Amino acid sequence: MVFKNIIVAYDGSENAKRALDVAIDLAKRYEAKLTIIEVIDTSVLVGMGLGPIPSEVINEIYNKAKRDVEEAKEKAMNSGVKNVEAVNIEGDPATAIMDYAGKTGADLIVTGSRGLSTVKRIFLGSVSSRIVHEAKIPVLVVK
Repeated sequence: MVFKNIIVAYDGSENAKRALDVAIDLAKRYEAKLTIIEVIDTSVLVGMGLGPIPSEVINEIYNKAKRDVEEAKEKAMNSGVKNVEAVNIEGDPATAIMDYAGKTGADLIVTGSRGLSTVKRIFLGSVSSRIVHEAKIPVLVVK
């Protein structure tokens, strides 16, 4: 199987960094496009009962996500991946990643086994687990 359009789910965690390394290796091997995607899920904060979230907190979440994917993009480019895109989107992480994969014609999703969203994982199951079970394309989970 040859991959031409790879998505890596990223959140800056150690597991995501390992997933990024694998995705970079695959993108170089197959000369594939690599999209690094971080989903911004502010509903987690609301679900924790934090009520109205100050705009500074939301801005910091967005800024962190933008920094994460830009740093990851730079790493991929410095590693020799020619076609790299960094994307931030809002929503439920698993759903947003699968929707994005479908819309862009991705043929592989690479994800870490666990990200940063511990509280949400307790209630809804892990993002990687949902992607593995629901995605219509191959999924590689990196531990």
